[in-house]
Amino acid sequence: MTNKLNGKRIAILATDGVEQVEMTEPRKALEAAGAKTELVSPAKGHLQAWRHMDKGDKFPVDVELEAADPSNYDALVLPGGVANPDQLRTMPKAVQFVKSFFEQDKPVAAICHAPWMLVEAGVLRGRTVTSWPSLQTDLKNAGAKWVDLEVVEDDGLVTSRKPDDLPAFNKKIVEIFSEASQREAQPVGPARTHHRS
Repeated sequence: MTNKLNGKRIAILATDGVEQVEMTEPRKALEAAGAKTELVSPAKGHLQAWRHMDKGDKFPVDVELEAADPSNYDALVLPGGVANPDQLRTMPKAVQFVKSFFEQDKPVAAICHAPWMLVEAGVLRGRTVTSWPSLQTDLKNAGAKWVDLEVVEDDGLVTSRKPDDLPAFNKKIVEIFSEASQREAQPVGPARTHHRS
């Protein structure tokens, strides 16, 4: 897995209430593949992670959301936890941050409750996704096709259901983020379009 993502910068957008393992495990996998990851958050200084219903560890914030520029990153990871995306989706700056990755045709990965952010960003119409089961109605209402699989990839968007899916999720994000960087290295051809009816 080593060095597939050398020189790549990946944003992890999270705030207080993030499911700890859904933030730390993808981060480890991406860094093991050579990426530089940065924790982007509206939380000041540190964010408080959770282990399901119990408080977990505190993590230093690398870049405050207000100062974060999506153009500085090659890909985005959205960890879950119920409180984390529920707070972030009420923040226009966080929603726009997510939306920008889709506008710039950059890969995005979301696990568990994180696809709530994709609903808010309005980027799900016509896409096949998975999530924590309680989100399926929201995702369908946003125009997505919801499936019950451990990992789903649809045109650069990777989604998974829960912490048990992390091994498959982590493997897939390294693969998709790496493919995206290889595409960027190709000579520029006709622009790819993503319009879905």
